[in-house]
Amino acid sequence: MHPPAPRPPRRARDIGLGVGDLPTGTHNALTDVPGVRVGHTTLVSPPRVHSGVTAIVPTGVGPESPLPAGVFAGNGYGKLIGATQLAELGALETPVLLTSTLSAFRVADSLVGWLLGRPEGARARSLNPVVGECNDGLLSDIRSRPVRDAHVRAALETASDGPVPEGCVGAGTGTVALGFKAGIGTSSRRVPVAGRQATLGVLVQANFGGTLRVGGRTVTPADVGLPAPAGQPEAGSCMVVAATDAPLDARQLTRLARRSVFALARSGGAYGHGSGDYGIAFGTRPTASPSGPALAPDDTLDPLFTAVLDAVEEAVLNALLTATTTTGPGGRTRHALPPEALLALLRQSAHR
Repeated sequence: MHPPAPRPPRRARDIGLGVGDLPTGTHNALTDVPGVRVGHTTLVSPPRVHSGVTAIVPTGVGPESPLPAGVFAGNGYGKLIGATQLAELGALETPVLLTSTLSAFRVADSLVGWLLGRPEGARARSLNPVVGECNDGLLSDIRSRPVRDAHVRAALETASDGPVPEGCVGAGTGTVALGFKAGIGTSSRRVPVAGRQATLGVLVQANFGGTLRVGGRTVTPADVGLPAPAGQPEAGSCMVVAATDAPLDARQLTRLARRSVFALARSGGAYGHGSGDYGIAFGTRPTASPSGPALAPDDTLDPLFTAVLDAVEEAVLNALLTATTTTGPGGRTRHALPPEALLALLRQSAHR
């Protein structure tokens, strides 16, 4: 008799914990934004290595075809490569890659090499690679810097516009957050902006400290029957990447990026001293031109601001719920958030 097949990971919305009233896109993922693809390379060699790279690839982006973008640092203890030019020019020239802290520099070099070999970079003499990172050193041998050029290229080349794998994949393979095993999470919303339907999607690489909050209730590992995390508490970080097809300029996208970082507080994020909490937001429409839609007026952006707050909160929950318990070097373990125990706790709280 064969054992039952393992159940697929359950996302927040699958168990009745969707956030807000706005509708999601088809996949409830960053890839619901037209022209945005996501790819992962996952590196696992237990117990020593739990790491990887995640690629967010807007179609056709390059130094001669940049997209409007904004960036915001909630707490700047991090190595966000390309941040200063992104802030100065408000222009995204490359895909956005996420990885482990000490692998970020190799990933940036590989991203440059990949883009120089493509038509979008054929005439480039300068370009600004954008690479974010989180420290996965609790559950992976971070000093080994396991991410190589082939891994980066695989994530870029296999990026797709379909459902996005979440949890312990890609850049989230070794990350932890809020006392639990975490990883990659994503979500999307459909909203009216300036009389048009727009899509906003987010992806988080969750690796930050604090105490989880779900539906206004704090949730610790002990609350759901798990042992207290051993060792130092999580200190950081979180990378949030948001994309939209709404016609926004770099200044407006910076406002969106800022709110994507604010949203971490809803989930219990502590923004500690050692946390690198960054938001990047980009638009898939080049800056408005006579042949395209006019920029959305600022006073029409409230639905997008609500959307990014809701989507980030749900993406963090997805990162926790789809993760799997992981043991790293030295027997250090972080347990996944158990859906059944979480739901029982929330029901108990509701009846008080």
